[in-house]
Amino acid sequence: MFSKILIANRGEIAVRVIKTCRRLGVKTVVVYSDADAGSMAVEMADESVHIGPSPAAQSYLVQDKIIAAVRQTGAEAIHPGFGFLSENPAFAKRLEAEKIGWIGPNAYAIDAMGDKISSKKLAAEAGVSTVPGHMGLIEDTKEAVKISRDIGYPVMIKASAGGGGKGIRVAYNDKEVEEGFPAVKAEAKASFGDDRVFIEKFILEPRHIEIQVLGDKHGNCVYLNERECSIQRRNQKVIEEAPSPLLDPETRKKMGEQAVALAKAVNYDSAGTVEFVASGKDKGFYFLEMNTRLQVEHPVTEMITGVDLVEQMLRVAYGEKLKLKQSDIKINGWAVESRVYAEDPYRNFLPSIGRLKRFHPPEEGKLGKGEVRLDSGVREGDEISMFYDPMIAKLITHGKDRDAALDAHGEALDRFHIEGIQDNIPFIAAVVDEKRFRSGNITTAYIKDEFPQGFEGTAPTKLQETMLICSAAYVHAYFARRAEQVSGRMAPAAAPRKDWVVILGDKHHPVSIDLGANGEAQITVNGGKAHSLVTSWQPGQHLVEGVLDGKPFAVKFADHTEGYLFRHRGVALRALVCTPFVADLHARLPEKPKADTSKLIISPMPGLVVSMEVALGQEVQEGEAVCIVEAMKMQNIIRAGTNGTVKAINVKAGDSVAADEIMVEFA
Repeated sequence: MFSKILIANRGEIAVRVIKTCRRLGVKTVVVYSDADAGSMAVEMADESVHIGPSPAAQSYLVQDKIIAAVRQTGAEAIHPGFGFLSENPAFAKRLEAEKIGWIGPNAYAIDAMGDKISSKKLAAEAGVSTVPGHMGLIEDTKEAVKISRDIGYPVMIKASAGGGGKGIRVAYNDKEVEEGFPAVKAEAKASFGDDRVFIEKFILEPRHIEIQVLGDKHGNCVYLNERECSIQRRNQKVIEEAPSPLLDPETRKKMGEQAVALAKAVNYDSAGTVEFVASGKDKGFYFLEMNTRLQVEHPVTEMITGVDLVEQMLRVAYGEKLKLKQSDIKINGWAVESRVYAEDPYRNFLPSIGRLKRFHPPEEGKLGKGEVRLDSGVREGDEISMFYDPMIAKLITHGKDRDAALDAHGEALDRFHIEGIQDNIPFIAAVVDEKRFRSGNITTAYIKDEFPQGFEGTAPTKLQETMLICSAAYVHAYFARRAEQVSGRMAPAAAPRKDWVVILGDKHHPVSIDLGANGEAQITVNGGKAHSLVTSWQPGQHLVEGVLDGKPFAVKFADHTEGYLFRHRGVALRALVCTPFVADLHARLPEKPKADTSKLIISPMPGLVVSMEVALGQEVQEGEAVCIVEAMKMQNIIRAGTNGTVKAINVKAGDSVAADEIMVEFA
C-alpha cells in the first residue's frame, strides 16, 4: 500500500479520502487555495501545501502546482476526488510520464469515456443501449436549432466535457435552443475549458439510474448494484438512494452486465459509474455517460454493500487484484443521501454565501430505527465561498428497508441546524415526507412536477401543528417562570401562569400548561385533551427535542425579537405566545403593506454580471431575459417579472453585485 498520497481536491471529498487513509495508515497531503486556508481538510491532513488564489483556474486546476506539491512532499500518488482534474486525461498521462501514481482509471479510459460523444459510440459498439441524438460537434446556434428539429423536441443540450450538473439545458422549442445553446457553451468553457456541445433526445418521464463499477489492473471488474438519482433540480442531483425502487433483479443484472461490458471495453481499472436513463413504464434503459471518477453519491453504495470505495481505489491503484467477486456483492437494506446546499429554497434555490455562524449536524450513529452518516468538509465558523460548489454536507441514512431509511433521514434533518446562510434542508425534508416520493413513483421531472411554482414551504399537518404549539407553549412558559423567579415577583410556592394563547401563523390557539420542574409539562390545546411533553431543552439551545405523547420529536427553534421561529421538516412558522388579553389586541392590528418591487430587477444573489440583455428605453415583456448573473459556477438568467420600459441600468457586464442590489429599473 502507498505510504503517502496527495489529495488534489478540497472540502468534503478531501476529508472523506483522509478518513479512509487514516484507517489504512496512509499519510495524506492536501493542497489548498487562499479560500481554503485553515479548512477542515487542511487541519486533518498530515501535510498541506498552498497552491494559489481562490479561483480554481489559478489553483486546483493548475497541473504544475499540483505536481510541484507532490515533489515537495514526496507523495507517491494523487487522489483527485471528483471535479477539478479528476477526469482530465492529459493530467493522468502526465503523471504516468513523470512516474507519479494516479488513484483513478487509466488515461485511455478517461479520454474515451470523458468525452460524451465518443463514449456513446464506444457504448454502442460494446452492446450498450444508447439514446438517439447528434453525436457530431455543433458549430453555432442556427445548426443547433436545425439538429434539434430533426431529433424532435424536447432535446437536451449538453457540454461534451460536462459533469456535476453543469453545462446542461433542456429545450422544448426553437427559442429555448437559441437561449440554451450559447449558455451551455459559455458554462462549458468556464467550468471545463472545453466548449464543445452535443444534442440528444430528452426522454419524457425518465429516471436516472447509475451502476457503480470497480475494476483492477488485471482485467477483473464487478458492479456494485445501482443508485437512483432521479430527484434533481437543474440537472443537479439532490437526493440519491440505493437500491432503486424501480429495478427488479433481472433488470439490475442486465444493467450491471452492460456497465461491466463497457468498463472492460476500455480496460477500466478504478471506481467508476455508468449512468443510464430508464423508463418507469417498461424499465427500458439507455446509456447516458460514464463518470470516470468517484461519484458524490458513492456513500449510499458503501452503506448497502459494506465496501469502502476509496479503499478499493487505493488498492487497485497500487496494483492489487480485486478480492471482490460478483457473487460477493449483496444488497443490505436501503440507503438515502441528500445534498445539503448553501442555497435559499424560498428564493428559487439561489446560492447563499457567507459564514456558518452555527453548524450543528445530527450525530452519526443510531437514530430511531436507522443509522446516520455525515460527510462534510466544514465546521462552525467556516465560510461558504462563491468560488466553489455550494454543497455544505451530505447526509446519509441507512435502514432495513426504504421506509426505515427515509424515516431516519427525516429525523436526522430535524436535528440538522445551520445559521449564517440559507440552506435547502426545509426543501429536502418536504420531499422526504411527500406522498409521491414515498411511493417511489418518481422521475427526473419530480421537482418540477411537484413544486411547479418553486418551494414556498409546506402547510403543517395536524400532528406538526400540535408539536409546534406545545413547543412554543413550553418555551414561553419556561421563560416566563424564570423571569418571575429572577425578578422576585413570584414567591417560591406560587404557581406560574397557566393560560396562554399561541398565535401560530394567523391562527390563535388557547392553551393551558402545567409546567413541571424537570422538563415535564401537561399542555391542553384548544380545550382538548392534555398532551404530555418531556424535554431537556434549555435557553440557548437551538433544538427543542424530547418526547410528545410518547413519541420522540425534534423542532428547530430561534428566539426572535417578536415571538419565536419554529421549523419542522418543510414547515416554518412564527409563534407568538401572549396572554389572552394581548392576543385579542394583536388580532386587531392591521397588516403592514408590502413594498412594491414589481418595477425593479433585483439581484437575487451575490455574483458577477455576465451580460446585460437590455438597453435604456427598451420595451421589455414579462419573462424576457434582462441579464445573466453567475454565482458558484452557474449562470442564472434573470427575467422580467412584468412588462415595462427600461428606465435605468445600474450595473454592467463584469460588475460584482450583492444580494438584493437593484440592477435595472422599469418606468
